[in-house]
Amino acid sequence: MSDVDQQPVDLQHVDLQSWVGRTQEVSDQAYPTPARALAATLDQADAAFSIGDPLPELWYWLYFLPIVPMSEIGSDGHPRRGGFLPPIALERRMWASGRHVFHDRLRIGDVLHKRSEILKIAEKEGKTGRMVFVTLRHEIRSGRGLAVEEEQDIVYLPMPKSFSPPPPTAAPADPAWSEPVAVDPVLLFRFSALTFNGHRIHYDLPYATDVEKYPGLVVHGPLQALLLLEFARRRVPDRPPARYSFRAVRPLFGFDQVRLMGVARDDGGHDLFTVNGDGHVGMQATVTWAANDSSR
Repeated sequence: MSDVDQQPVDLQHVDLQSWVGRTQEVSDQAYPTPARALAATLDQADAAFSIGDPLPELWYWLYFLPIVPMSEIGSDGHPRRGGFLPPIALERRMWASGRHVFHDRLRIGDVLHKRSEILKIAEKEGKTGRMVFVTLRHEIRSGRGLAVEEEQDIVYLPMPKSFSPPPPTAAPADPAWSEPVAVDPVLLFRFSALTFNGHRIHYDLPYATDVEKYPGLVVHGPLQALLLLEFARRRVPDRPPARYSFRAVRPLFGFDQVRLMGVARDDGGHDLFTVNGDGHVGMQATVTWAANDSSR
């Protein structure tokens, strides 16, 4: 069944819980060109990515892309609802949070297999109205076995009449790590292209401001999550991540002066933050580290 076969319907007339347990399986190969392109986008000029080289954690997001014909794309740039994901009749959707366990390193050239399952669907009432949270579980495998377990939370929201962000969360006062990161429309466009993400809030300014009522182009949640983990990996180069989680707190925009921050935890891990020029947190993440680089 294609996405276009299932159009969004009134939530009162669809049994959302009947979608729990649905699965989808796809395969891909970790070709070097997407990794090289992301490395260039992140100014990692020394990353050659030859066959057999390790693929950094989270970079498998460059693969298993949703290849959907233009005729099946909605007005927001996303694929129309239905198919694997339920046809939820709320206009806005966002990647709200994620949790990862890393078991083995993926490598350039690996044939990859991804199994996805809808774990749960929860309906809630927020200040803007009804919200629906869909939690997915993904397993990423190579020929060597299980490499990554991921849980992904997607939230569906009504279209707002005006921009009404969550209350601000203050950044850490004295972070152990801090550095600026240049965020601009070109970075947002390139990341959208690399991940085949057609959501117009990331590159179409009139749509972002006039339709979805944001004050500017929105910085992708996955881009923030990836920037934070790369930021941490540079400071702990000899210990690969064992677990990683992130949660979107407040939108960041292409005009923001963004900083990445890190704070040490008592368990040896680090809490990580994207922060705008006003000192407000955009995303909060936590990484814990494997014992050493030879452990995987």
